[in-house]
Amino acid sequence: MPEHDRRVTSDRRKVRTVRKAVFPAAGLGTRFLPATKAQPKEMLPLVDKPIIQYGVEEAVAAGCDQIIIITGRGKSAIEDHFDTSYELEKMLEEKGKLDLLKIVRQISDMIYVSYVRQKEALGLGHAILTARELVGNEPFAALLADDVIDAKVPVLKQLMEVFNEKQSSVIAIQPVDGPMISSYGVIKGKEVSGSGGKLFEVLDLVEKPKQQDAPSNLAVIGRYILTPAVFETLSNITPGAGGELQLTDGLRALLKREKMYACVYEGRRHDTGDKLGFLKATVEFALKRDDLGGAFREYLKTLKL
Repeated sequence: MPEHDRRVTSDRRKVRTVRKAVFPAAGLGTRFLPATKAQPKEMLPLVDKPIIQYGVEEAVAAGCDQIIIITGRGKSAIEDHFDTSYELEKMLEEKGKLDLLKIVRQISDMIYVSYVRQKEALGLGHAILTARELVGNEPFAALLADDVIDAKVPVLKQLMEVFNEKQSSVIAIQPVDGPMISSYGVIKGKEVSGSGGKLFEVLDLVEKPKQQDAPSNLAVIGRYILTPAVFETLSNITPGAGGELQLTDGLRALLKREKMYACVYEGRRHDTGDKLGFLKATVEFALKRDDLGGAFREYLKTLKL
C-alpha cells in the first residue's frame, strides 16, 4: 500500500477520546441571594460537599484527567477549594484528625484544574468559547454544575460510550412533559434503530419553546460532549437578547456541519440552581449517607407534615 494511502487509512481509524471537562461557573447566582452575595453558588453545600465537586467527581469517574473551570469576579473560593490548604492540613495532622485530613487531601489531589476568567457574563455559549485555547483541537465534555445527577453509571460516562462509538457530539436529554418543557432546550430527533428509545440523531434544537411549539418532549440537560468544531460555530453566530451567545445557537450551526446525537441518560437529576430543587437534593443525599441517613430519617418521621 502506498505511504499516502496508509496515512489516510490510519487517520480514518483514529479514535478520538475525551480527556478535558469544562465547567462554566461565572454566573452570579442571583436566585440564591443573599447567600451568594459573597460566595459562588457553585460552593453551596449539598450536605457537606460543594455543588461543583459532585460534577468534578463525575468527570473524573468518566475518565477526564483535566478540568477547566470558567470563573468570574468573586469566584476565588472555587480555586481555593481545589487547591492545597497547607495551614488546614497541618492543623488536622497535629490534632490527629486523620480522617478529615484524608478528605481534604483527596480534593486537591483529585485532578489537575485550570481556570479561565470570563470577564463578562455573556451567555453559556460565550463561557464555552472562553475555554477554546485550553481545550485545543480535541473533543471535550461540558458540565453545568447546577445539574447534580445521582446515577449508578456517571452520566458523562454514559455519553462517552456513545461518543466512542459515533465519534460525534453527544448531548444528554430527559423526557419532560407539560408546560415545564418551556424551561429547556428541546431536540427534534430521529430514534437510532435498536437503541430502545435511548438514543436519537439530532435533527434540530429549539431553545425554550412554547409547549405547543416544542418539537418533542426531550429536553436538553447540562451534560455535553462536543467536538472542537463548536468553537468555530460559536465564534460565527450572532449574539441574542442581552448580547449573549447562546450555546443552543452554536449547536444548531454545528448540526449543519456534522452529525450530533442525544442520549436519554439513566439517573436521577437534581436542579440545584432552583431553591426547591436544592432542598430536595440535600434531603435525598443526606438520606443516602451511612453516617447520617438513619438518624435523619427518624428525625423526618417526627415532623408533623
